[in-house]
Amino acid sequence: MITPQNITAHEWIGLRVKVAKSTDPTVQGLEGVVRDETMNTFTIEANGKLRQVQKQKTTFRAELPTENVEVDGSLLRFRPEDRVKKGLRKW
Repeated sequence: MITPQNITAHEWIGLRVKVAKSTDPTVQGLEGVVRDETMNTFTIEANGKLRQVQKQKTTFRAELPTENVEVDGSLLRFRPEDRVKKGLRKW
């Protein structure tokens, strides 16, 4: 189960997110579901459109079953499979 303690090591595809802070004003406040992930970006589906968002210099608010958690995108800058393999990392 995904929790605030294991979110940085967890799979993000399928997770509902909001861009809480970003240096790119065109994605500020973007809300949707993560559809794909690379080492440096998330592809978020919002309003039926796919938008690529840089992880670096972006804070994401992830919607978990029990609460919302803000995560600095720089903590997620790994290939998804490597991040999951590294295991739990508290932040």
